[in-house]
Amino acid sequence: MSEFGVFTLFLFGLAVVILFLGVKSIPQGNEWTVERFGRFTRSLRPGLNLIVPVVDRIGQKLNMMEQVLDVPTQEIITKDNAMVSVDGVVFYQVLDAAKAAYEVSNLEYATLNLTMTNIRTVMGSMDLDELLSKRDEINARLLTVVDEATTPWGVKVTRIEIKDISPPLDLVESMARQMKAERDKRAAILEAEGARQAEILKADGDKQAAILQAEGEKEAAFREAEARERLAEAEARATTMVSDAIAKGDVQAVNYFVAQKYVEALQTIGTAPNQKLIFMPMEASGVIGAIGGVAELAKSAMQKGGA
Repeated sequence: MSEFGVFTLFLFGLAVVILFLGVKSIPQGNEWTVERFGRFTRSLRPGLNLIVPVVDRIGQKLNMMEQVLDVPTQEIITKDNAMVSVDGVVFYQVLDAAKAAYEVSNLEYATLNLTMTNIRTVMGSMDLDELLSKRDEINARLLTVVDEATTPWGVKVTRIEIKDISPPLDLVESMARQMKAERDKRAAILEAEGARQAEILKADGDKQAAILQAEGEKEAAFREAEARERLAEAEARATTMVSDAIAKGDVQAVNYFVAQKYVEALQTIGTAPNQKLIFMPMEASGVIGAIGGVAELAKSAMQKGGA
């Protein structure tokens, strides 16, 4: 082989090596930065890319997919001086490969420490009760602060979640006793309200019963008065009839009047409380005759009415 052939073969081999060094295949979800003589020039996106060998080199290989970062457990003192243990997770995504590569050193470490610092700041400004009941508010505040701080790094923090908040054991026991006392208090209040409502209903029932009883007594008195009035009217009409008969000289009317007074006197004597046994002469025929007179008087009145 001549010298020319060897030189040609060398050039061909050199071209193959240069081509091999200049071809870069970037995986999906990644971006690589290109540095020319140590200075950033551009980013290589997923797929087949070409660079100038020797002059250009790969600087940083960055994962552009959303990533999860565990926040280790740390002790935090709350606003009311309670010591709690807190841990969490951070979800973030690199949006600008150049900023993530050159604006901050060790992006993951910086994001982790920034998150831990803001967790202490946000949760340290709240009471223990707020920490336990406002976890969503804590997550939102942390997300706002951390995302704003990482924006210059080309990073988007999508979520920050507090996984666990663990107060000391003695504080947990104290909270349990407080909760039990609160429940007992609510139970006592509900029981008292129930008893009060029952008394109110009972009093209302008694009131309605008294009203109904009074209404019944009023109705009974009214009917009794009406009955007495009708009786008085009947007696008045009977007296008028007897008086008219006597005025006309009817002996039977006189007998009726005498018999009525006789029966009334016997009724008064019989109902006296100090009388037990009474012996008195009585002419039964006289009373019977008076009663017969009453019948004749009634018959006479009916005949006159028919005439």
